[in-house]
Amino acid sequence: MAKIPFDIVGFDLDGTLLDTSGDLAAAVNYTLAQIGRPPFSIDEIKPLVGRGAKVMLERGLAASGGCSEALMKQYLPVLLDFYGENLAHHSEAYPGLVEVMDGLHARGVKLAICTNKYERFALALMDQMGLMQRFDAIVGGDTLGPGRAKPDGAPIEELIRRCGGGRAIFLGDSISDTLAAKNAGIPSIAVSFGFLMQPIEELGADLIIHHYDELIPALENWPQDRAV
Repeated sequence: MAKIPFDIVGFDLDGTLLDTSGDLAAAVNYTLAQIGRPPFSIDEIKPLVGRGAKVMLERGLAASGGCSEALMKQYLPVLLDFYGENLAHHSEAYPGLVEVMDGLHARGVKLAICTNKYERFALALMDQMGLMQRFDAIVGGDTLGPGRAKPDGAPIEELIRRCGGGRAIFLGDSISDTLAAKNAGIPSIAVSFGFLMQPIEELGADLIIHHYDELIPALENWPQDRAV
């Protein structure tokens, strides 16, 4: 079994670990329906995701007829209440993920999550998906308080601290993920199957993968001088 030059592999959640687009679309569309606005398709929802529920709703309102502070104040609680009660009806792990987690655990690598999703939702979702016990740390978008979510590097630094320190690498599907990794001083991998808002080449990751089958070989062959 080849050695991996990392002690910790960190993951974004939405669009990286899990395809949560169905449940996120249901929450956004339920909220829009309360305002009398038409629903989005799942493919239209995906580019709205990545900066947390508040930004997702702001983007959804702006794209469906306009956003205002009053609308946000009234309808963000509606979206959060609905989503909190409907986290895992349609969400599923991306192909190959479970096998990759098994392989990394077998090599003694710790797994962790850093997401801009509210921590309470991230914890509940992973529990409902039966994946909670596989992760040594889960850091949410509100874990460190206001203004301390990705692309700030602090949440990834906290992830590493909670895992006991060591060499880490981070996987994600957005510019917030790659910038957060850079700001934390660690390398990053971009996944092409996520909720991309721009060409994946523009994310500035150290490597791009198209399927989880590629992850362990990529880590095993990672240049030692790039394993920060």
